[in-house]
Amino acid sequence: MKRFIGFVKKEFYHIFRDKRSMFILFGMPIAQIMLFGFAITNEINNVDIAIFDQSKDTETQQIINKISASNYFSIQQEIQSESQIEPTFKKGKVKAVLVFEKDFIKKLETSKKAKVQVITDATDPNIANTISNYITSILQNYTLEKNKNNKPIYQIQTQTQLFYNPEMKSVFTFVPGVMTIILMLVSAMMTSISITREKELGTMEILLVSPLKPIQVIIGKVFPYIFLSIINATVILLLGFFVFGMPIEGSLFLLAFESVLFIVCALALGILISTLADSQQTAMMISLFGLMLPVILLSGFIFPITSMPLPLQVISNIIPAKWFIIIIKAIMLKGASLAIIWKETLILVFMTLLFIGLSIKKYKIRLE
Repeated sequence: MKRFIGFVKKEFYHIFRDKRSMFILFGMPIAQIMLFGFAITNEINNVDIAIFDQSKDTETQQIINKISASNYFSIQQEIQSESQIEPTFKKGKVKAVLVFEKDFIKKLETSKKAKVQVITDATDPNIANTISNYITSILQNYTLEKNKNNKPIYQIQTQTQLFYNPEMKSVFTFVPGVMTIILMLVSAMMTSISITREKELGTMEILLVSPLKPIQVIIGKVFPYIFLSIINATVILLLGFFVFGMPIEGSLFLLAFESVLFIVCALALGILISTLADSQQTAMMISLFGLMLPVILLSGFIFPITSMPLPLQVISNIIPAKWFIIIIKAIMLKGASLAIIWKETLILVFMTLLFIGLSIKKYKIRLE
């Protein structure tokens, strides 16, 4: 019995000395509960909207002030003409436009009815539906307050219009999101074990004494996987288009360029993980568990980033998948050109160069 107790104590000491085991036991559950607790929400918060007020009277201003005073919406801009609505949506920041009809207060006083049109960006149908419901609820609450002192009951009618996805098909969100996750995880995992495999198989020494420069080794490791990932992306797009009816409104050339850029970025991240990890198992664990949760939760694929706490919103900016989802939705659903998505494209280019640069630096250190 003493031997068994001694053996158990030894195992405890062994676990406590192993930082990676302690992180898996205690760090991962804490990180997961924090991410799931704050990121998983169907509520909206500080969603950017625009106002197209054709009446510009005291009544519409009171309604705008009430909407602005809520924590749900942030008025981003005022639109002066109907022709500005679609270009505003294409920029990607504004998720809804409120349109007040002409002579709003006059119609409310004479016929006791007035209309407010809620135009939403339905590229994410769940968010669009939630926005419409929240605005309708605020208008109903305003009407109840207004009717307290009025015997003739006022009615503010809400009309909803959906841009880019009038049928509210969830597949319009599903295809870009799944494509992003597959390309990110598969590409990163494939390359994350490439250099660590050389170490474990004992062939790393051959690379160390070869005349190849570090950048040549890095590019050589990435290059074959680019074609395999392009095949994956092509298959997903073809299935989305022919099977699920996913539209491609923008340029096919631009879509292909952005997809290849994201693939290279994901592969470069995998190579960076590969240069940092000591074994294939460690590299696989980092690429699988370290990327899966952030990509799913913080990319905006399922849950709106604007509804998350500010620290998570800041962290989401370093997730390449976030920027690719914005790009691919803009091209496929809105027909956006490079002039609209150039900022997101530059961010992906910077991340790609950063990952490649860090990989080369770490590879040089190992050469020494």
